Amino acid sequence: MGLLREIRTRARQATPQVLAACMVAYFAYHALHGDRGFYAWIMLNQEKGQMLATAETVAADRLRLERRVALLRRDHLDPDLLEEQAQAILNYGAANDHIIFLGPDLGRTGSAR
Repeated sequence: MGLLREIRTRARQATPQVLAACMVAYFAYHALHGDRGFYAWIMLNQEKGQMLATAETVAADRLRLERRVALLRRDHLDPDLLEEQAQAILNYGAANDHIIFLGPDLGRTGSAR
């Protein structure tokens, strides 16, 4: 009987510490692996870096295209670019032109003027 009473007494004394340790473990786990935890924060930072790199690429492409469009405006028309666009749209080339056909998967890289 004395052993059983000793076990109950020690169990009552240890229960708050065990519950506190379980709560600390629960919150520590979710601080690392939760939806807003440390690993999620790292993943968001990586996605942010990728999105910023994509945004820079898109901005550079837009700037390149704006420069090409500016060359086709009425007030400043580049004859070489106009001829290039006319040949591409009309599928026409001069007799002394060398034409290299690219497959549809290669596409045009475009030059930055």
